[in-house]
Amino acid sequence: MRHIRAIGFDLFNTLIFSEGGGLDEAVRRLVSSLESNGFSLDHDTFKQAYHKAAIHFIEQTRKDWRETHNRYWISAALKTLGYEVPPEDPGIARAVESYFSAFLDYCHLIPGTIEMLSTVRGDYRLGLLSNFTDAPAALRLIDHLGISHFFDVVLISGELGYRKPHPLVFRRLIEELRVEKDRLIFIGDDLESDIRGAQEAGLIPVWMTYVHHKNIPFASGEPEEQFKGLAESVSKISTWPDLISLLDNHRASAETSIP
Repeated sequence: MRHIRAIGFDLFNTLIFSEGGGLDEAVRRLVSSLESNGFSLDHDTFKQAYHKAAIHFIEQTRKDWRETHNRYWISAALKTLGYEVPPEDPGIARAVESYFSAFLDYCHLIPGTIEMLSTVRGDYRLGLLSNFTDAPAALRLIDHLGISHFFDVVLISGELGYRKPHPLVFRRLIEELRVEKDRLIFIGDDLESDIRGAQEAGLIPVWMTYVHHKNIPFASGEPEEQFKGLAESVSKISTWPDLISLLDNHRASAETSIP
């Protein structure tokens, strides 16, 4: 076993979580912004249209893992309601900003995250790799939560053009952290995007189960059938002390394996 040199982290449900009501408030702010730009909308009707459009674009994304963006969802939702507005419209851009402003109010760090990052920062290079459609919003969020300075590398799918589990994004993480792939742990909550993606890219996956055990909104729930074997085979943590213990065990095993 080789010494671990770097740690990569997912963002949502790994380092941070959203309290209940966050998405509803985000959509409320989205609708309010659109209305201020002259659109006459019924909140519930638009919410349903937006949700349907989001599902459509996400399903398309899953075919090749090219990233989508909320502005396309908004444009498509408006079209079903009789408004022909291109995704690049400035009004849609303002609505996107309003939507993501709710994240600043409703997202919080998982307990102990600052202390954990402070502890591991001295011994490992740290990277953040997040599936987040709007890169500027993601950067504002991690800065707002006070963790941006901990990371040597921050990669957001909205900027990369692809999202996990596409191998391109993991290769970028490896390259920018400047470590061999088998010396890089990647921690995430999603078995498909984070764990399978990291494993297939040659990284060491670690499944973060905090939100699942705490029944926090938007947790992924029980593993789907095709991922149950993966869930049983990979290392798991549910708290940050678990991670510190895992790293200590890796270090000890690496040292004892040296001839």
